[in-house]
Amino acid sequence: MAGEDKTVSGMAGRYASALFELASEAGQVDQVQADLGRFTALLEGSEDLRRLVKSPVFSSDEQAKAVGAILAKAGIGGIAANLIKVVAANRRLFAIESIIRGFNGLVAKSRGEIIAEVTVAEALSPTHSSSLSAALKDVLGKEPKIDVKVDPAILGGLIVKVGSRMIDTSLRTKLNAIRTAMKEVG
Repeated sequence: MAGEDKTVSGMAGRYASALFELASEAGQVDQVQADLGRFTALLEGSEDLRRLVKSPVFSSDEQAKAVGAILAKAGIGGIAANLIKVVAANRRLFAIESIIRGFNGLVAKSRGEIIAEVTVAEALSPTHSSSLSAALKDVLGKEPKIDVKVDPAILGGLIVKVGSRMIDTSLRTKLNAIRTAMKEVG
């Protein structure tokens, strides 16, 4: 246990690790990563697909059939498609985004890359994106791969996660801190 990889953990981590091992043995890491990226884009672009993935209302058979049709239509096959189908059949489709993040983390670690997950309230302009990249490079010592997610709920600012470190400068967090301070005073 002491030598165990802490990059991924839990149920999603076990799937991600198994997928990474299969893809590595088959020499298809890049192909699997590209297919998973296309599936992630489908998830982000379709409210109906997100509902299918997250909702416990659908049976595993319904999820497996629907996902199978979606994968075929999108041209996603091979190891990535098999993983998504197995996850659906095992009623674990709700965790597919975590599994994909874990897999991408393992790929990045194997390549010596650093991934910075950045959450912003609205899409970054090219200027802001390059400024953020330069600032992260100064702090981390090497150029990170930046994974940007847009979440209007943070209101403003940004949240940066690199490995187990997190910097939260979101307006929502600052307002919550002020609210808590005001409750303590009153």
